[in-house]
Amino acid sequence: MVAMKINEDLQKERSKYNFDVEELTNFLDWGPQYTLRRRNLEQKVLNVKGLLDDIPEEYLSHKEKYENAVRKAVLYYRILQKENHSNISDEEKTRANFRNMISSAVFRDNSPFSLHYSMFIPTIKGQATEEQKAYWLKRANNMEIIGTYAQTELGHGTFIRGLETQATYDPETEEFILYSPTLSSYKWWPGSLAHTSNYCVVMARLFIKGKSHGIHPFMVQLRDEETHMPLPGIKLGEIGAKLGFNNVNNGFLGFENYRIPRDRMLMKNAQVLKDGTLIAATNSKLTYGTMVFVRVLIVNNMANLLAKAVTIAVRYSAVRRQSQPKPNEPEPQILDYITQQHKLFITIATSHAFYINAMWLWEIYFNVNKDLGAGKLENLPELHAIACCLKPISTSDTTVLIERCRLACGGHGYMLSSNLPQMYGLATAACTYEGENTVLLLQAARALVKAWSVRVEGKPLKGTMAYLAGTTAPKKWDSSVDSIVKIFQDVAIRKVSGAVETLKDYQKSGLSLEDAWNKASVCLTAASEAHGRAILLSVYKSEMDKRTASLSSSLKKVLLQLVELYVIYWALEKVSDLLLYTSITEKDITELQRRYIGLMEKIRPNAVGLVDAFDFRDEILNSALGAYDGRAYERLMEEAMKSPLNVEPVNETFHKYLKPFMLGKL
Repeated sequence: MVAMKINEDLQKERSKYNFDVEELTNFLDWGPQYTLRRRNLEQKVLNVKGLLDDIPEEYLSHKEKYENAVRKAVLYYRILQKENHSNISDEEKTRANFRNMISSAVFRDNSPFSLHYSMFIPTIKGQATEEQKAYWLKRANNMEIIGTYAQTELGHGTFIRGLETQATYDPETEEFILYSPTLSSYKWWPGSLAHTSNYCVVMARLFIKGKSHGIHPFMVQLRDEETHMPLPGIKLGEIGAKLGFNNVNNGFLGFENYRIPRDRMLMKNAQVLKDGTLIAATNSKLTYGTMVFVRVLIVNNMANLLAKAVTIAVRYSAVRRQSQPKPNEPEPQILDYITQQHKLFITIATSHAFYINAMWLWEIYFNVNKDLGAGKLENLPELHAIACCLKPISTSDTTVLIERCRLACGGHGYMLSSNLPQMYGLATAACTYEGENTVLLLQAARALVKAWSVRVEGKPLKGTMAYLAGTTAPKKWDSSVDSIVKIFQDVAIRKVSGAVETLKDYQKSGLSLEDAWNKASVCLTAASEAHGRAILLSVYKSEMDKRTASLSSSLKKVLLQLVELYVIYWALEKVSDLLLYTSITEKDITELQRRYIGLMEKIRPNAVGLVDAFDFRDEILNSALGAYDGRAYERLMEEAMKSPLNVEPVNETFHKYLKPFMLGKL
């Protein structure tokens, strides 16, 4: 085996570490046993012939991309099926897959089977009866059927109550009749729907004897299991090319009086009896389970995307030299420029913040799930409110920071071979799917307004909203990390208070609650964002304090420097709020700015070590700029030579068009 030649600058960077990189990798993986499991799976996948593309998929046609993705998906998921997880809990599976990014080595922009695992199976688990689960989960887990989840319609997305797809119960045949009454009622966007899935959980409006009974889930067969032809009464197709996710096979779906048996309604929470009697769910919020699960998963995914992007940008910044600020001296590494550190070090810290918040959020999710199984619903609304805050903040921050990483790589970051444009496409999509960000912030605002009324009544608040019971008076400025975190909570209190007062003022002026809510919506979303920031900062700091207790002092020091950097960065980003709601002075702000610069100088020697600890194999990064060996220029040229246009020295267009044109004959 030929030894890998490492770029000299990158090698020097790796001699500067003052912490154990492997210890940090284990920490981020939730423990060394999960690091080992992840690496073993990566090796198994990468040993399979035909999974990695010889020709970059950007040179394939739209149809070829999909067909190639399905071919690889079959190979990939065969490997996953051999991984026996049947004897471990969902919590263990989550930890095992917490930083499992091997699929991105196989699919640069996601798998055509992704909705089967992320939505179809979790919905069966959360919405089906035990009898239904015994049948459908076995088939789904064995990939005997491939499923997706259809909720969003052409005319309605996040507003679930506005969905138009109808499921009318016929007691004579004991069937539901699915019907799409308008073009806007067609299901639109579900991944895997167009040509991949043969089953689908469809969210439709239930009608019994002409009366609407709200939205319910139905298991629907879309295609013949032998021929894969769409069944009579089913209209299917693909929605077309997109900014990203072009392997995912997003589709549309319409129904023309399509009949399904009564037992195809998923009836864990609500049931329709043979005679058409509806036994309604004890709580309408029981259907939130799958949505909350996916939103927690998104926070987790954003941490992984950021980690990949910043690994590429930091490694490239260590090998790229630019300008000559000091005469007669070598061009410095661009990582030595403070402006570059400002772009990248906060991205490392943000990835850590999202990882820690995701760990914390998963633990809450599993506890709430256990409560639901025992019939306890009291903690579900808070989990929903937390997810409604953290999903928008994590996706919007990730989108901004991936673009910052791309810009930090200059022109080369614009190349698809850097993989940064594709990652931007994946992140920005997350701002919209599974709840558009503004709508989710407004949903969270409803919970905050309700909590504020509880506070006004003098009743106690608990969980993540307990701090709202604090004072609304401006606090004396204190620049310690713990104090800044509390000050962010004070800012959130003031913003929630202000939003509630604005809402009341509009109502007092004669507006209806709905119109007043619309008028106050900018204040309300700002209050939700402030609440979300307060949670992110508080959880990152408190959980890091707890989780680093058993780590080496050297690693703990580096991790807490990142926490401090993150907290101060957001204090400076939100300085207008601090000026409005606290006693901070110009001198305090100047001191924060200098402290922030000082922290970047402390982190600088460990920058490459911090991204190496994310432990991404080159195949997973899939980037000419971010490979472990730092051979960015050589890899850029290698990727350029894969272009089909470089196969021949003279393209046929010269003889067809250019030559006649230049000779005046065209």
